Amino acid sequence: MKTQLLRFSNLLLISFSLLTAACHEKSKPVVAIATGKPVVVNPTQKPAICCESNIPNRFAPSFQVKNASLPNVPVKPATNHDKMVWIPAGTFQMGGDNKQAQPDEYPKHKVTVNGFWMDATEVTNEQFARFVIATGYVTTAEKKPDWEVLKKQVPPGTPKPPDSVLVAASLVFVPAKTKIELNDYAQWWSWKKGANWRHPHGPGSDIKGKEKYPVVHVSYYDALAYCKWAHKRLPTEAEWEWAARGGLNNNIYPWGNEPVNTGKPKANTWEGSFPYKNTLNDKFYFTAPVSSFAPNGYKLYDMAGNVWEWCADYYNYKYYSTLNPQGVSNPQGPSKSYDPDESLVTKRVVRGGSFLCNDSYCSGYRVARRMKTSEDSGMEHLGFRCVQNN
Repeated sequence: MKTQLLRFSNLLLISFSLLTAACHEKSKPVVAIATGKPVVVNPTQKPAICCESNIPNRFAPSFQVKNASLPNVPVKPATNHDKMVWIPAGTFQMGGDNKQAQPDEYPKHKVTVNGFWMDATEVTNEQFARFVIATGYVTTAEKKPDWEVLKKQVPPGTPKPPDSVLVAASLVFVPAKTKIELNDYAQWWSWKKGANWRHPHGPGSDIKGKEKYPVVHVSYYDALAYCKWAHKRLPTEAEWEWAARGGLNNNIYPWGNEPVNTGKPKANTWEGSFPYKNTLNDKFYFTAPVSSFAPNGYKLYDMAGNVWEWCADYYNYKYYSTLNPQGVSNPQGPSKSYDPDESLVTKRVVRGGSFLCNDSYCSGYRVARRMKTSEDSGMEHLGFRCVQNN
């Protein structure tokens, strides 16, 4: 389906004429963060929408990260793979498995990956709070966007948005009140001042009691900073898909081929009519505590649904077609990003779908599903998990 590309927020959609795109643990410190009283020492960002090919961007960051070089982020001692599981080496067919597959999931191709350790769950609020307390890190969503950097990613001549929009903010999901046409996702996303990982739904919300929920509103840069502190890294897209498949061969989902809405709930997804009616068969409207659903064959939780997860790879819509059809080993992704919908924006791959995914609108929880988002973006249903080498 076609939709107007949401670059920044509902307000910015009014201000700009943009391109169209194909859419489809509990501890006192954690409580302190959750109640909005963090210990901040030295402050030093296309979030994942559930659509079929694109995710709306936030704003450009006010700093750059090159080769994960973050000198202001102290590194903590390695944790001996605590709360991680071993993913064995193997070879698989990477790419689309069914009729819902998109063009950028083809051609299906042979990939071999080495074994690695992977977080059993998405990084939680509790874990991220420890990182923030230890480092004083300030996330992208907690910082005012830099127009001088932003304007390099929009068409020449695009006017500067009003100061009321260029504020520390993030995109939050706002359900529709009735059935609507799914041709403009600005109808269910709102650019909300004060929305960030501590306040996932915006001012008035917090994460008290949600220590075991996945952290959200996390940009690619935020994820890199956490990885450096934890002596970990983000998974490559190939590692992520191999792990998500859980040892199954050419199946559509982490659990096999049974449709997501058949039988008992298998993941935190949108059930009912998106984006206005959720039947809550899985018992969760927004995010769910990690490990709320059965793991896949490798004992990984939430490889489908809950929140989208950052991967290390740049996104290039033709990347798979550039690979050796005889097979590749440990692919690292393309050398640069390219998305024909937004050629000026550097994007990374995100995987796994979220609590907003629904088969009538998207199929983000398929193991082969590729999505793309700008490095500066964070949103209410975008998080991450980490990996480590042997």
